[in-house]
Amino acid sequence: MPELPEVEITKRGVKQFFLGDALKKMTLRQPKLRWTVPEQTKQCLGSVLLDVHRRSKYIVLDFGTQVQLIHLGMSGALRIVSPDEPWRKHDHIEWVFDRGAMRLHDPRRFGSVDWCLLRDLASYPKWLHLGVEPFSEAFTVQHLQCAMRLKRTPIKSLIMGGKAVVGVGNIYASEALFLSGVRPGRASGRVSKQHIQRLHAAILSVLSQAIEQGGSSLRDFHALEGELGYFQQSCWVYGRQGQPCKVCGTPIKNKVIAQRASFYCSVCQQ
Repeated sequence: MPELPEVEITKRGVKQFFLGDALKKMTLRQPKLRWTVPEQTKQCLGSVLLDVHRRSKYIVLDFGTQVQLIHLGMSGALRIVSPDEPWRKHDHIEWVFDRGAMRLHDPRRFGSVDWCLLRDLASYPKWLHLGVEPFSEAFTVQHLQCAMRLKRTPIKSLIMGGKAVVGVGNIYASEALFLSGVRPGRASGRVSKQHIQRLHAAILSVLSQAIEQGGSSLRDFHALEGELGYFQQSCWVYGRQGQPCKVCGTPIKNKVIAQRASFYCSVCQQ
């Protein structure tokens, strides 16, 4: 599943390739994705792409008075293509700009493309439950501490839930918890202030590193031009069940928490 680092990389690619271009054509080959793509998206035809934003795992194409919102879902990816390139089996939507085109490729069709007026973006319904952005000034140690206070929720579930902070997916949660020395199943309200400080720093470090390394190519993710990310090659614990911990040599364990595999070291994460 594309997470925040993968979406951020894709967003930067879209901005690099198409910023300042006019949207010349939009083809809805398969409009029935997670939700049906609204016909209003075609109102953007002829408009110039003024900016490309990211909010959580949404890519926002800013056409001035109106925006399109793209979510990659479970297996989606945006690919740069030539407008005359044959469509692949799971290519569903194409945007043609002045300097080229991009297509949404989504085998599971769990992604989405939506539309709204720019003035309504702050109250976009699907954003109302989202927490703060990890790289924003709002994501402080104090904010994280307040979100965790007196909670019995496992710490891994809390930081993945999206209400305290957005974008910390399964891979990055496991890695951040290892770096901060916290077991994934520990109750959020029982994590010490010292470890909260470590976890806050680890979340920022892991997400930054993942962006620098092109994301994770586990399963479906490819960047805009098809290149694989390689963050998973440097994972401390994720996907390493039974292998020796890179710090102490203890075999990495795996525990299912909230139906997600949670990898940890029983020695380094006390």
